[in-house]
Amino acid sequence: MRETGNAKTPVATDNAVFEDLFRLQAEAMQALAAPFLPTAHAKAPDPGDFQHWAMSGAKLQKMWLDFMAEQTAVAEPAWLRMVDGGRWKQMFDEWAGTMPITQAETQARLWDESLQLWNRVIELYAPQGAVAAKAPADVAPDALPRRDRRFADPRWREQPWFALLHQTYLLLAERLEDMAQEISGLEPERHGQVRFMTRLITEALSPANFPMTNPLVIERTLATRGENLVKGVEHLLADLRRGQLSHTDGEAFEVGRNIATTAGKVVHETPLFQLIHYTPTTDQVAAVPLLIFPPWINRFYILDLNPKKSFVSWALDQGLSVFMVSWKSADASMADVTMDDYVRAQIEAIDVVRQKLAVPKVHTIGYCVAGTTLAATLAVLARRGEADKVASATFFTAQVDFSEAGELCHFVDDAQLRWLESLETDGYLDGRYLAATFNLLRGPDLIWNYVINNYLLGEDYLAFDLLYWNGDTTNLPARWHRAYLSELYRDNQLVVPDALSADGTPIDLHRITTPCYIQAGREDHIAPANSVWKLTRHLAGPWKFVLAGSGHIAGVVNPPAAGKYQYWTNPGEPASLEAFVAGAQETKGSWWPDWRAWLADLDGDTVPAKGARVPGRNAIEDAPGRYVRMR
Repeated sequence: MRETGNAKTPVATDNAVFEDLFRLQAEAMQALAAPFLPTAHAKAPDPGDFQHWAMSGAKLQKMWLDFMAEQTAVAEPAWLRMVDGGRWKQMFDEWAGTMPITQAETQARLWDESLQLWNRVIELYAPQGAVAAKAPADVAPDALPRRDRRFADPRWREQPWFALLHQTYLLLAERLEDMAQEISGLEPERHGQVRFMTRLITEALSPANFPMTNPLVIERTLATRGENLVKGVEHLLADLRRGQLSHTDGEAFEVGRNIATTAGKVVHETPLFQLIHYTPTTDQVAAVPLLIFPPWINRFYILDLNPKKSFVSWALDQGLSVFMVSWKSADASMADVTMDDYVRAQIEAIDVVRQKLAVPKVHTIGYCVAGTTLAATLAVLARRGEADKVASATFFTAQVDFSEAGELCHFVDDAQLRWLESLETDGYLDGRYLAATFNLLRGPDLIWNYVINNYLLGEDYLAFDLLYWNGDTTNLPARWHRAYLSELYRDNQLVVPDALSADGTPIDLHRITTPCYIQAGREDHIAPANSVWKLTRHLAGPWKFVLAGSGHIAGVVNPPAAGKYQYWTNPGEPASLEAFVAGAQETKGSWWPDWRAWLADLDGDTVPAKGARVPGRNAIEDAPGRYVRMR
């Protein structure tokens, strides 16, 4: 401290204290890590570099203090509401009280198994007779008892310490998952929650997720003298400020500039949605236009990422007149929106397209939750005697029967619904909370991979359009979201005839006679294939079921030019997904051409791509419109 007049002002000597502190910590870290470092890849820092270490430490400390000071001015930061330590502690306590991990017999068995494992691993590194200990390179990946892609890097087996560490972790994770699977006396829903919680806990406790137990992070930290941690904390604090985990370089993309760029016009607008009419790319187009309903849980441009991946662009090149609904991200004005409003919106969009093109009917596509609602819409139209407005309905990974709806069912008990209700603001649910939920379903890929690479290793984010879309969240009307989770996911009322109504009309899916094309993803973790298959059990009209390779997104967005994955069809009349698979024929590549051929078989008539088929007259604005940009 030095005096200025009568005041005392902190000066650089205070920083020197912190630099000395971090210098000493760096020396301790070097001494701790040196025996375990894979010397083939890195060497310990020169003592003369400790000043650099101290500077890195001072940067870290300043960034954190600045952030905490900044957060005191925020009434309730989004990240703080999301982590909710009390809620997670309660869930952990309930999980621990259910699992037999605290039983003496269980602990003794784990101890014995651990000793056997350690002996086996140590033998791989121990001297044999007069022969020196094996060099790290001599320990092959398949020599260790357990393998996992999180520990595929050779540095996890180059030193006995890290080999023992990750092998012990894999053993314990495996045994915990076995315990959760075999536990008895629980209701099926509670049993599923215990298994899910076990997976979350074991994923979080991986030694790869912590800087002092990850050899790659230790090596990078010593090599950069702590700069990777400085950069990683910058990434972490940026994510805390935005209340969302980053997966890609957010500055690399801009909607309408290099993503969602297919030419078109917004031709209709309501407080709930905009309707985009895309410019045809062929001289002749199918007489029956195509209207696409994307999920309002995400932005519509998953189907228009870029020209090479765009389903919209491909459909235009196949001679279709394409319309797309762009839903508005919820705000306070949408507090009272329910499924009735989305059904009415779908019917309105169908009628607008019919009127603008002077056609009696349209082909429709419903993706995910919009497909669920499309089924309700078809049932409403059928009950009203207006089913002929829709020539066909295609469902992308859409569920109507939620009896086997996958891991999202773990979020629909009364306690979870009350917690979600506590997160509501002005009648809507912030889309970042839902994004975090979906991330939890694939924690290693969508959470911990980024914690390691971007927070601990300090790597830059890659520019990836699909991940940009995944992080471009939308808010949900809270009233609708609560009803969706309770009435559909929890109570499964949509498949009960007349249990639900929309716009004053009872819903009975068995009244649907519209031809349907139903696509499911073999590896879909959001809408499991078996759950999507159940739609076939509730239709009165003709349907075709296609099982596509990959999951909820890549299984849908699979352009033929990519030559990826495959799909399965079965021309028979299988009574279950298992029977479908048993008799299915596999076709390599995208299922899109199969869908287009199915559409052409329904109606192959074409008309010139002119007049009303070309958007422009009385258009509101250029595609992709304003709603997709609203946060």
